Amino acid sequence: MGSYEVAGIKINSVSLKEIFFKDRVLYIAYGFLLLAFIGIVDVFLERYFLVSATAFDAGLHPASREVAQAMKEAVFGNGGEVHREAPWSLYIVNYMYMIYVGSGIIFIVAVAELFDIAQIKKTAVGFLTFGLAMIVAGLFTIMMDLNVFHLHWMFLSPRYNSGMWLMLPLYLVYIPIILFEIYLLLSEHKELAKKMALPILVLSLAVELLEFYVQAKLFDMNSARHLWTTYPLLMLYFMVSAFVASASVMILYMFLIYRNTDRRKCSDLMELIKKITLYSVILLGVYEATAYLFIDKKWASIILFGDFKYYFYSYLILAVAIPFSLLFKQITGSTAKVLASLSIIVGTYLGRMIFVYGGNAYPMSNRFGVGFEKYSEYEPIKEVVFFMPSWGEIAIVVGSIGIVIFIYRVVDRFFSVSVMREH
Repeated sequence: MGSYEVAGIKINSVSLKEIFFKDRVLYIAYGFLLLAFIGIVDVFLERYFLVSATAFDAGLHPASREVAQAMKEAVFGNGGEVHREAPWSLYIVNYMYMIYVGSGIIFIVAVAELFDIAQIKKTAVGFLTFGLAMIVAGLFTIMMDLNVFHLHWMFLSPRYNSGMWLMLPLYLVYIPIILFEIYLLLSEHKELAKKMALPILVLSLAVELLEFYVQAKLFDMNSARHLWTTYPLLMLYFMVSAFVASASVMILYMFLIYRNTDRRKCSDLMELIKKITLYSVILLGVYEATAYLFIDKKWASIILFGDFKYYFYSYLILAVAIPFSLLFKQITGSTAKVLASLSIIVGTYLGRMIFVYGGNAYPMSNRFGVGFEKYSEYEPIKEVVFFMPSWGEIAIVVGSIGIVIFIYRVVDRFFSVSVMREH
């Protein structure tokens, strides 16, 4: 395969037809992206084109499903994919998961570069690209939650005390830093790379820590939802759970990318990531074992013994118990590591769902000492608030996987980011 050089970076000479129409992996991405597109259409139809529910509409179209749905929304407030009782939905779950896992991968690579850990440095470009692709997928998800048609108001009318607004300038700085870090690793300008490596790494780590802090602050500001405000060391929880999921994704990445080549080169790296995963799993288990001693009793009881208990213990089994038993034993080969990785990915995602949906378990807390707050004068108090996500919302979230695959695969075809490099 031929190549040409631009700004010190070698770019593979491949045609767009060869990339977009002859790559079987991209067809998997297209399937996920199509699912996301169908979900977007469904959500937008429901948000913007539901017929108004009036007595005239009901009389004129007595058998209309659209009118019935609109009246259900008007009477019960039970339509649409985001509800006022539970505004933090599956979009937030997927946003958190994609952002944290992608950021965790980048954080681990940055630490490895800083401490000159050769095994991770060889695959740093691929890991950084994959982590950045996950971050973009997370931003796509939250864009749907924030309403893509109104995003310009975040610039025209900024709210500096809003946690969501703080994420905007953060990512406007964070993403260019990661792109520049990838550029330095790909660049033939070795001297420039050496001069810029340390300040870029330190800045990258600082922004990573700031990101976890802002995310924790975003939840901690919700004073009416005591699961989040009473969670001890929330920033630490986000970091530990992110590292568990990130390391497991790195294991799966190595297995899928290098399963037919470079097995000898990957063995040491696989063992190193396995240790990082095992230690992170132990820390997560310790954290979960003690955290619920500090959480608001009502929220803790509903998660540990109430409606969320089966989800919570499934999360612990998948994210902690199974991976620990598979990784603690000295089992040769990649089978146990891959199984542990898949278990962690499913388990930690379930953990994010419990955290987000559990925070909405009650409509509002008793923060004023007069009982749980209502949304309207005639609305009854609900013991547990839980809404299953709509199929359109699920389609968008599942479809975001296509964004990760698409970005990584296209970048790899042009820049060969999956190739191991010495630097």
